[in-house]
Amino acid sequence: MCGLVGFLTPGKWRADGAALRILEHMSNAIMHRGPDADGYWKDENSGIALGHRRLSILELSAAGAQPMQSVCGRYVIAFNGEIYNHLDLRQEMTSHLWRGHSDTETLLAGFSSWGIAKTIERCIGMFAFAVWDKKEHELTLARDRMGEKPLYYGWQGQGNDIVFLFGSDLASLKKHPAFKAEINRNALSLYMRHNCIPAPYSIYEKVFKLPPACLLTVSLKQREPEIKKYWSLPDVAEQGVNNPFLGTDNEAVDQLEILLKNSVRQEMISDVPLGAFLSGGIDSSTIVALMQAQSSRPIKTFTIGFDNEGYNEAKHAMAVAEYLGTDHTELYVTPKQALDVIPKLPALYSEPFADSSQIPTFLVSQLARQQVTVSLSGDAGDELFAGYNRYIQVHNQWSSLSRIPIALRKIIAVGLYGLSPNSWNILLKPLEPTLPPSLRLANIGEKLHKAASVLTSHNVDELYLGLVSHWKPESIVLGAQEPSTYLRGNSPYLGTLNAVQRMMLLDAMTYLPDDILVKVDRAAMGVSLETRTPFLDHRVVEFAWQLPQNLKLRDGVGKWALRQVLYRHVPKELIERPKMGFGVPIDNWLRGPLRDWAEELLDEKKLSQQGYFNPIPIRKKWQEHLSGRRNWQHHLWDVLMFQAWLEHQEKLN
Repeated sequence: MCGLVGFLTPGKWRADGAALRILEHMSNAIMHRGPDADGYWKDENSGIALGHRRLSILELSAAGAQPMQSVCGRYVIAFNGEIYNHLDLRQEMTSHLWRGHSDTETLLAGFSSWGIAKTIERCIGMFAFAVWDKKEHELTLARDRMGEKPLYYGWQGQGNDIVFLFGSDLASLKKHPAFKAEINRNALSLYMRHNCIPAPYSIYEKVFKLPPACLLTVSLKQREPEIKKYWSLPDVAEQGVNNPFLGTDNEAVDQLEILLKNSVRQEMISDVPLGAFLSGGIDSSTIVALMQAQSSRPIKTFTIGFDNEGYNEAKHAMAVAEYLGTDHTELYVTPKQALDVIPKLPALYSEPFADSSQIPTFLVSQLARQQVTVSLSGDAGDELFAGYNRYIQVHNQWSSLSRIPIALRKIIAVGLYGLSPNSWNILLKPLEPTLPPSLRLANIGEKLHKAASVLTSHNVDELYLGLVSHWKPESIVLGAQEPSTYLRGNSPYLGTLNAVQRMMLLDAMTYLPDDILVKVDRAAMGVSLETRTPFLDHRVVEFAWQLPQNLKLRDGVGKWALRQVLYRHVPKELIERPKMGFGVPIDNWLRGPLRDWAEELLDEKKLSQQGYFNPIPIRKKWQEHLSGRRNWQHHLWDVLMFQAWLEHQEKLN
């Protein structure tokens, strides 16, 4: 795992070495992504410069150093990621003379043999890279199919000083003197809706994220970037639904286990210590079980716990670890340890990001990094196998709910809002043993308030947008017009998918790459830890979409087929419990130890002077939250993380 930086410019290069110094400054800004080594390459005649930060995982010798040039001399690459099947690709290029055993060298040989696009189509892995074609004088940027690794780009400057910047992190782009840090208010409106900024947008004007599964080409002759998809998740979903797996239930589970075992085995290849995150839930337990089944030594596993029962899964993780015989490390985090992470967040996430599980994610990454350099995770199981509660609820209830007149649904919503989430939790706690498993939810009061907010939806798309929205941007962001996204105005064709499938696909295209994978990548790379996600092997993704829905949702429970794989390795009673999530008690912290910090950032005068937000609805929610009448932790965290990020940027400038 590494980081890359670079720029392409038509301007004349100064003879005093300024270009190399700029490149070094850009590289040093992301040293945490690759602390083991740095490398630079430039061609002044072509106007191209590439920089690379290295976290050594495979090929620890100098033969793995980057930027790397192909044997034929045509291509130069800066690469971030892992190509898990690169040794298989080498078998197809038997005449090639190999200098080392890095996957970067394999990629370059593939480019020389098959071309860039054809090589990427053969690859299984996670990656973002920049490659310069000396023959065509053309730059190509690429990102993996599901969006595990980040890549930013954009033209900055004017006239002869114009420059095309690209890199793994906005922090590196900002180090170029041509960068103009103008906040994009339209992107800010998306952030306030989703608690993250979805691709292709970034927080800055004229700077973009390359979407997943895309190749971008640009040159000094053709300055408008050309972007092409080399793989399409909507097509995969449609083809899978229209051509479903026709075998028996057992055959489906067998095939899923084979695919997952193969993916896990490939992702366990490493020249440095390797382990896994373990929460004790279905997804991480499955990955760890398949790792341990294929290892002759105990797998190192890591979890963090909290004394607050509503947020603690450590005891479940310990039970799974003991059963599987892993070398398990757990850390019970004190409130102070968790709170101490918050000042680090604006630097870790170089644009505003407000998924509060970023805090425990950083802590478990920090814990793992003390013993390993690579950690596997169970992310994406929910999106592929229908694990989120909203899928189950829509599957079980939407057809009936949609027949209730909207006027009556509004009355029900008012009733649900009549009690605070905490009051609902207290009221329903005695009834929990009598409820079906699908309704035994942690923090059920919060879920009821969320349900109330979407009860008046006219259709599933409107309902889904309500479920994944925080603020209504037009009510809070000044001078902004919300851009189109997959969820508003630019929806992919979903004609053959039912309600649950539509939600799963949109989550996999938006929430997964823009929130979950960003959260994990930045938190882990902040401590120089590589994370790998076996569920995101595109062969697993494609098979998951071939599975009929009753192999995912059955008897009011999600992930049926995945559960059956897990139960072959771990007893059912160690796993079966309500879905908890990976959070921290932000609501209580904002009323307690974080109150003064939040009050300063939410000061009405400060908000007015900065001019980004309408302070009135923010102050109203803040007062309601402090009083305990309502729990506005997610809405307030959105504002606080932007304010903290903005304050951090002002200190840097």
